[in-house]
Amino acid sequence: MTTWTDRTADLAAGRPLSLAAPSGIDRAAHHRLDEAWLAAAWSHPSTRVFVVSGGQALIDETPDGATELVMTPSFEAPLTEAHRYFLGTDEDGVSYFALQKDTLPGRMDQSARPAGLREAGMLLSPRDAGLMVHAVALENWQRLHRFCSRCGERTVIAAAGHIRRCPACGAEHYPRTDPAVIMAVTDEQDRVLLGRQVHWPEGRFSTLAGFVEPGESIEQAVRREVFEEAGVLVGEVEYVASQPWPFPSSLMLGFMAHATSTEIDVDGDEIHEARWFSRDDLRAAFESGEVMPPYGISIAARLIELWYGKPLPKPSDAL
Repeated sequence: MTTWTDRTADLAAGRPLSLAAPSGIDRAAHHRLDEAWLAAAWSHPSTRVFVVSGGQALIDETPDGATELVMTPSFEAPLTEAHRYFLGTDEDGVSYFALQKDTLPGRMDQSARPAGLREAGMLLSPRDAGLMVHAVALENWQRLHRFCSRCGERTVIAAAGHIRRCPACGAEHYPRTDPAVIMAVTDEQDRVLLGRQVHWPEGRFSTLAGFVEPGESIEQAVRREVFEEAGVLVGEVEYVASQPWPFPSSLMLGFMAHATSTEIDVDGDEIHEARWFSRDDLRAAFESGEVMPPYGISIAARLIELWYGKPLPKPSDAL
């Protein structure tokens, strides 16, 4: 029988998680407070810049069929000083910046289109996806944290977008990341527990998930969330992988977990329905259309695949 450790190794050796693949970008955080270096990097002819707005950026197809972020040299970029975010450098020394604007710029050729991470994350190269994740996360934080939580004064941007400083009380505020656990729960019969959230369409099932609470370990969070949402007790918990999830500011921590009880009692607030599936059950549900597999960029599909033993089908695929 395949062990969880084996499955974890399989994930590490297989196709990388969307938004979590090595991007080849050095974030070069030591340059963020060096205004002279940043000014030189911005004015360098090799520097590349893209605009982020409302969680979206412009993407375009290349002649060879790939998809890439629409980036320009800095001298062609829209004007902005305050919302210029340094994202890092690549192995060739090229610097990358993102500009936060209220709207995305138009394109003369009309071929580019705006896209959010849920779409772009599946199409872009690891480099471009990593840059976009970084930029979207900073934009979300910047838009939601403009005032000092200590004194209420409007803060100013520093460290190339990675700090907000309060001019009144001197407080420094840093981008927040909210840890959330997401878990594929299995029982003694090696069935997997999947649930359907109250706002999801009929047939859409996925793994359970929830935020880590203050003063709680991630393992405790897995057990608490599964019990709160489905009434199932969990014993052994094993970490698998993480995935940045800037919608708006989460880090998804993926686990395989073993249930010590099987009776289901959904909370009705977050989870409308939960079911145990054997592999045959899930395969039949896919084939009949009764269940829509979770696919896309979320780690949820990958966790289910570790248990299922092969990639999940897309809705249009027949097994």
